[in-house]
Amino acid sequence: MDKMKPLPDDLLTRYQAWRDGTFAEKQQDYEDLAENGQKPPYMVISCCDSRVNPTEIFGAAAGDMFIHRNIANLVPPYAPDGDHYGTSAAIEYAVLALKVESLIVIGHSQCGGVQACHDLCSQENPPVKSAFEFVGPYLDILRPAYGRIDSAKPEAEQVVDLGHQGVIHSLENLLSFPFVAEALAEGRLSLHGAWHDIGAGVLYTLDPDSGNFTKP
Repeated sequence: MDKMKPLPDDLLTRYQAWRDGTFAEKQQDYEDLAENGQKPPYMVISCCDSRVNPTEIFGAAAGDMFIHRNIANLVPPYAPDGDHYGTSAAIEYAVLALKVESLIVIGHSQCGGVQACHDLCSQENPPVKSAFEFVGPYLDILRPAYGRIDSAKPEAEQVVDLGHQGVIHSLENLLSFPFVAEALAEGRLSLHGAWHDIGAGVLYTLDPDSGNFTKP
C-alpha cells in the first residue's frame, strides 16, 4: 500500500458539498434504497467517455438506472466461455436479478473507440500490433459493424455511421443472450438504442422500423 495515496483534495471537497447538499436534501431516499435495495427500471450501457453522463442526460436520481460503462458502449455476443465477462455479467444481473424493464445502449459523438476501430478497419495494411495491449483486441467486437458503412462517404460521416451501427450491432448481440431473448418474448423487457451528440446536447433515438437515428 506504500504506493497508494489519499483521494485528491478537490474530490473530497466535492464530496463534502454533495454530502451537505444533495444527500442532506434526499437523505430519506438514500436510506430507503439502502434498506430496501435497488429496483431500477432501466439498464443503460454507455461509453466510459467522461463527457457522456447518462444520469445527467435523463435527469436520473440514485436508484433509477443500473449503468454499465465500457469503451465504445459495446455488447459482445453471448459466449459463456469467452473473455468478455464484465459486460455479460452486468447484463445477466440486470435482467435476471434486478429484472429491469428497459435496456438501453447509448453511443455518442467523437467516440475514441469508434474512431480507433474505423482507423484500424480502413487501413489496407493495419499494424501487426496495436500500441494498446487491450483496446485493439477489444474493438474486434465492433468490427462487424464497419462492414455496414459506406466507404464512399467522407471519413467524418463514416465515423458517425459506425457509431450508429455500433449501437445496432450491440443490440443485435443482446438478442444472442438466451435470458434476454426469453424476457423479450415474455414482454418483460424492451431494448432501445440512442446516440448522443455531445456538443449539440441532442439525443438521437433509434427507430426500430427504419434503423435510423432521429431526434425525439
